[in-house]
Amino acid sequence: MEHINRRRFLTKSIQGATGLTLGMAALSKSAEEAADANSKPKTAAAPATGVSGANNKVVLSIIGAGNYGTKVISRMVKMPGVEVKYVCDVDNSRGKGTIETITKAQGFEPKRVVDMRQVFDDKDVNGVLISTPEHWHALATIMACQAGKDVYVEKPIALSLWESRKMVEAARKYNRIVQCGTQNRSADYAYTARDYLKSGKIGKVLYVKVYSMLLADIVWKPEADAPVPAGLDWDKWLGPAAERPYNPYMHKRWSSYWPFGTGQIGHDATHTLDLARIAMGDPASPKTITCIGGRLAYNDKRDVPDTQAVSYEYGDFVMTLDLTCFTPYLIKAGEKVRLGDKWPDWATNGDRIEIFGTEKMMYLGRMGAGWQVLEKQGKGDDSTMVVVDQQHGRYPSEPHERNFIECIRSRKKPNGDIEQGHYSNILVNAANISYRVGNKQLAFDSKSETFSNCEEANKLLKPEYRKNYRIPDEV
Repeated sequence: MEHINRRRFLTKSIQGATGLTLGMAALSKSAEEAADANSKPKTAAAPATGVSGANNKVVLSIIGAGNYGTKVISRMVKMPGVEVKYVCDVDNSRGKGTIETITKAQGFEPKRVVDMRQVFDDKDVNGVLISTPEHWHALATIMACQAGKDVYVEKPIALSLWESRKMVEAARKYNRIVQCGTQNRSADYAYTARDYLKSGKIGKVLYVKVYSMLLADIVWKPEADAPVPAGLDWDKWLGPAAERPYNPYMHKRWSSYWPFGTGQIGHDATHTLDLARIAMGDPASPKTITCIGGRLAYNDKRDVPDTQAVSYEYGDFVMTLDLTCFTPYLIKAGEKVRLGDKWPDWATNGDRIEIFGTEKMMYLGRMGAGWQVLEKQGKGDDSTMVVVDQQHGRYPSEPHERNFIECIRSRKKPNGDIEQGHYSNILVNAANISYRVGNKQLAFDSKSETFSNCEEANKLLKPEYRKNYRIPDEV
């Protein structure tokens, strides 16, 4: 493995093939793992370079100019003292709308670049939004940290739990702010729900049911491999993934294939799993993980399952996830719920959480859907469930993005810090690994972050990388 020290990395020419191997001194796991997960964000161990003071300008860049990333950066650039200098994408057909949106907001046009190292080399840039396909999230985040940039990385934060651990290590070693795009971390009602459960008002919580049951897939239409389209740097797009011919369907629907994505559990359920962890006081990692499922609704050649039933054993409670991609009668909460005071129809809400205590139960909805506590009143056939406590929520995306900008200036730990993102990423990746090794129950060793009962599963903890795109063991 080629090792590149930090000075050489930052000054390496951006011309030619991307040689992104990262070699750095060793870093042990963060000592903050044992810290109270419910505490407020703490000040970083040392000041970062480039921004100081609440009113100073923050210069951002976006890496991966897709639809959702454009929405995020367009909100950030409207915040006081924020500007965007670069729009980076390896596909020339993308980014035009992003540039137009940013130009309209800030009054001047950002530069368009293909190679993210040009962004990292620029000392003016304070932070980056990483909204690439999943297989690039970890490497791009680590590179940004090494270059002294703060990071907002979209969910799911990494292709593997080994990668997300390396992201934690890089953030701590280089004193960087790394905010995960799990916006429920900036939703006030998520923490009042946590405090309500902690108070014991619903009794002892023994069972948590998480839902991601939506119409989230399409019928697969196979396409043959084809010449690389003009304007697309296919080598850079593949990045860490194994070299393969260009395929139009795989390029556009990358999340359905293990080399590039984690499927619906990473694309959607990661939000609800993370919210469930908040409500339960942010437990670190489960003792066992079991996943069954398959491509049952869409019997095709895509890698990821369209149906998953997952169980997580935490010792003093059990959490399950029910995931489907074929249920049009179950829906996400709409704007009247997320932005107003309307309650979801919980029975048809496809991304709810049900929390069962020994005395009462709680419905908890993501992205502003709020929470309600119900208890039984009456006896026998005359009994009914009655709402006894509740709190509305509000859609938390803008507060979450604002928190990132504030933390760039204050150097406080962000609401969606990479450490908690890693523990939620374990739930996504361990479930997929259980599925891939034949629906086995996997025993998870929290110290080594490996499986103690399945070597086949351990082989899936870390992706295979191409020579010039490797994440080293020591970041």
